[in-house]
Formats: sequence, structure tokens, C-alpha cells
Amino acid sequence: MDSPFLRIVAQGVAASGIRVARFEFPYMLRRRETGRRGVPDPPAVLVQSWRDAIGELGGPERLVIGGKSMGGRIASLVADEAAVRGLVCLGYPFHPPGKPAKTRTEHLQRLTTPALIVQGERDSFGGREEVPRYKLSREIRIAWIGDGDHSFKPRKSSGRTEAENLREAIELVVSFVRRA
Repeated sequence: MDSPFLRIVAQGVAASGIRVARFEFPYMLRRRETGRRGVPDPPAVLVQSWRDAIGELGGPERLVIGGKSMGGRIASLVADEAAVRGLVCLGYPFHPPGKPAKTRTEHLQRLTTPALIVQGERDSFGGREEVPRYKLSREIRIAWIGDGDHSFKPRKSSGRTEAENLREAIELVVSFVRRA
């Protein structure tokens, strides 16, 4: 939750007057405490972590939930059940890198929660060439970050900067949350 990417995005969204809360999945907390990398918790633990966070924040009625990569994917698994106002996924992992046939999109076909997925055009977890072919709910809006990778970082040759791409992502999130 303290990665430079999440820190910049959280601070940027908060600077617009939107309350931002962050939390860590148990396996990430263990990494922080022990300094050792470990595999992510089982999906049931990750989903329950989201449920607990929603409860601790006072319930779903006024919440837009989301996250970066797997955090956003797990949020997308609980959004409908929790009846939150909206969902924001930053760099959604549509498939593992190099394995485009192994999609993580089935539940996204039925999603009823208004959702924004902000995705880098060159994201190795699902880029601009493949994502438009997926069957996704009409409640999902995909916003593309020019020449961005999974963390929205562009190539130098693109003429774009990482700071510009992160500002664009923040603006997209702020606009979405205000409408939710």
C-alpha cells in the first residue's frame, strides 16, 4: 500500500477532496514485517480482507472500492456482493503475462457495479490490442493510458512521461468517483 505508484495515486485523489483509505492484504503485511517475500494469500482470505475493510470503513453505501492489479481484481470480485457505489481498477490483470488465453474476466461479464478500469495501452496483463475483444459488462468503462505499461510507465520514445500518465489516471479516477 506504500508503493510509489499507490502513494502518488492516493495523494492525487485525496488532493481533490476525496477521502482515500488504503489497507494491506495479510500476505503483504507479513512481507513488511518479515522482509521475506511469500505467495499471496488464498483467494478466500483476500476476498474476506476486502469485506472486512468495507465494514471497517462504515459500510458500502458511500464507498468506491478498488486497487492496483490483484487488489483491483479482488475488489471486483466483492463489489456486487458488497453493493458498493463503484469500482476502480488500476492496471487490471486480465490474464497472466504471456498467457492471454488464461483470462480472469468471467465475473466481469456479469458485473452490475459501475466500474472504471484504467489500463496502460502496453500492459502485459492485458493491452489495447486484446482487451476490447473480451466480453465485459456494460457497467465497465475502460480508460487507456497512452503507451503505459502495467504501472502506466511509458517508453521514453513515446514523448509521454510517467508523471503525465499518473496525472491522467488520477483525473480519470477523480471524475469517476465524483459521478458514482
